[in-house]
Amino acid sequence: MYLNRDFEKSSVGELVSENYVFAAVLHYFGISFYQYPTDSLEKVCRKHKVNPRLLISELEAWALRKDPTPEELYLNPIELLVAYLKKKHYYFVRQELPFLSNIISGIQPEKEFAPLMADLRIMFPLFVQDFIHHLHEEESRLFKRIELLQDIEDDHFRTQDALRILEKDPIHLLADQHEIHDDEMEGIRRLTKDYFLEESAPLNMKVLYHELQNFERELSIHAKIEDELLFPKAVELEKEALRKIRKKIQTN
Repeated sequence: MYLNRDFEKSSVGELVSENYVFAAVLHYFGISFYQYPTDSLEKVCRKHKVNPRLLISELEAWALRKDPTPEELYLNPIELLVAYLKKKHYYFVRQELPFLSNIISGIQPEKEFAPLMADLRIMFPLFVQDFIHHLHEEESRLFKRIELLQDIEDDHFRTQDALRILEKDPIHLLADQHEIHDDEMEGIRRLTKDYFLEESAPLNMKVLYHELQNFERELSIHAKIEDELLFPKAVELEKEALRKIRKKIQTN
């Protein structure tokens, strides 16, 4: 990608302008792109004791990364689907949200964007707090419920205990609660006018809007996988566990 040019002499601003993903890669190495718009990559890497070629190889690795398709996920057992969703939760919390928070709190906006950024600096931390709470709820209730259903399937509980677990917090109720959270970024979308920017907007704002939009797209895909794959699989698992327990009660 960059190997045919002397990328180390290019400024951080130039490299990020060519590929906004480079801003996220810099953040991964502890470098805030907006602090060094005119400095060469070589100079910035020296300051942070990072090998610039390592940055480029990481960028190219990011470009090759591919999530499994919904079809591939559907063909896997439910425990692998849960493991994939947990991994995405970790990525959101450890990479995406800190990167967005870093940009929002760190950039010095031009005058025309100052009011918007002031609002975003109030709104985004509240969004992060609610979002992380939602992830914890999902893992402690839904994912835990699925683990319990699998334990029941594997006969890890006495019959009466299994029946009591199955009758409490059925999956369809958890699914109803989950739908409430499906459009968490509505407020941010309204504030940014659906991420609209003039072509002449500063690079910092372009990167921020691009990353917010990308994050919303990721969340939408994530929610769709949960709604269309995880919940139907979990409902079937629950039905089968309940059928087996009732059959066992009838035969005893």
